[in-house]
Amino acid sequence: MSTQQQKVKVKTLPIRLGQFLKLANLVQDGMEAKMRIQDGEVMVNNITENQRGKQLKHLDKITIDGSTWIVDLKK
Repeated sequence: MSTQQQKVKVKTLPIRLGQFLKLANLVQDGMEAKMRIQDGEVMVNNITENQRGKQLKHLDKITIDGSTWIVDLKK
């Protein structure tokens, strides 16, 4: 099974994990982000993350639903 990787452009860093999930349209709202993170469905750089406020930086990799999304600072 191949995994998809896609870059998501962000204007400023750091960005919180919950905000990133909403920006990338991976969740509908903050409540869904919170629940999916707390349920262990989200990984940051291949480590399960349970903090919605986790600060992400340029080129961090977020994996959810078998796909990987890369934080990319908009220049």
